[in-house]
Amino acid sequence: MPTLDRNEVARVAALARIDLTDAELDRLADELQVIVASVEKVSEVATPDVPATSHPLPLVNTMRADVPEAPLAIADVLAGAPESEDGKFLGPQILGEDA
Repeated sequence: MPTLDRNEVARVAALARIDLTDAELDRLADELQVIVASVEKVSEVATPDVPATSHPLPLVNTMRADVPEAPLAIADVLAGAPESEDGKFLGPQILGEDA
């Protein structure tokens, strides 16, 4: 069984640029080790004759049929906008470039 010690947790935290205290490293190493052990137990039970499942109940696609409809009029769409110009939404400039 692979083990996760505090050095491995510290290495992954450094890669993710997460600053952890010594107490957090110790706690996370213990918690992650429990998760690894649980996954290993599930792997032992999962045999070729047991089908993989993603959900315990069968799921049904509940989406409506894709039926083309006439688009909204531009005036109706822009009616709720705070500002518009030339049939388009107008928003604040964010990059500092000339329009």
